[in-house]
Amino acid sequence: MTFQDVLNLRLASQNITEKNAYTPAQVVQALGAVQAQDYAGSLWSIALRSKDTYQTAVEQAIADRTIVRTWPMRGTLHFVAADDVRWMLSLLTPRVRSGMERRQKELGLDRNVLNKCQDVLLEALNGGKQLMRNEVYTILENKGITTTAQRGIHIINHLAQTQVLCHGCHNDKQPTYVLLDHWIPPSKTLTPEEALAEITLRYFTSHGPATIQDFVWWTGLKVSDARIGIASVAQHLINSEIDNKVYWYAPGLRDMKPSKTTFLLSGFDEYILGYTDRTLMVDKMHLPKLVPGNNGMFMPPVVINGKVEALWKRTIKKERVIISLFPFHKLSNSTLDKVVRAAQPYGKYLEMPVDVQM
Repeated sequence: MTFQDVLNLRLASQNITEKNAYTPAQVVQALGAVQAQDYAGSLWSIALRSKDTYQTAVEQAIADRTIVRTWPMRGTLHFVAADDVRWMLSLLTPRVRSGMERRQKELGLDRNVLNKCQDVLLEALNGGKQLMRNEVYTILENKGITTTAQRGIHIINHLAQTQVLCHGCHNDKQPTYVLLDHWIPPSKTLTPEEALAEITLRYFTSHGPATIQDFVWWTGLKVSDARIGIASVAQHLINSEIDNKVYWYAPGLRDMKPSKTTFLLSGFDEYILGYTDRTLMVDKMHLPKLVPGNNGMFMPPVVINGKVEALWKRTIKKERVIISLFPFHKLSNSTLDKVVRAAQPYGKYLEMPVDVQM
């Protein structure tokens, strides 16, 4: 196996080149979780892998409560399948919450304050209410709980990670918050051992070939737990070694041959964010373009043969979507034609004609 094979197989395992007839909920469940701090971008990441390639279909999955946006890992927003949300939060958030205790203490958010916040919001959101962030903050402030200096978002994060809150539907392009138990009915519960095995198998079958370091980055688990997880599901995986690194993936994946090679991905797509080492997908000299200022904000990439070769930006004008390309080097006419064709699904996704400009 070569590194080019790794890239080709990741595109297949992530359901980008080898699409299954997945609904948006099945896409999310297959991947385990989908990065969602960029809400609009995450909808495209799901649609790109789905048979329902329209933005409205993904939004309907949110409204139907088959997928839910919350903070299951690394303190970062993700979409997860409704049936996975509780066991995933139980498995992955304890380390995140432990790591936040010092900051919460600095903000004066001790257990008593957080318990009061929980009581206040349980009452305020009772009956299935969906409230925007500013409304949640106003309710807390009216009860004498200060939300300034990042206290508000730390309160929300804590209550989401302890399975009190989650995101509801967007309202006027703003997120809303709901009670998890009202929004998502009782869902699957797993023992810690079962949950670890499930997340391990889910990751390597949907993101493989990947290393244990990639898995640790993605989940936020300890290396020792990651090793236990791999050992528990090793019989369902195969591995290959490249440059003294072991890559785990699903049996049968190597038989897949990519039919398409050019894709427009969202900035926080799992193809980029699902691994700790991104230099396989992006040449080091171009990494600063993908993440300007190294500030954690990823620009939407154009992926050609598994490598990021350009960036893109959308502009909506007069019921058309304009795709502006920013290539890292001169693209041949044949490659440019492939990029133009690869942009057409994005127009279909928005249900608008699409024009591509350099």
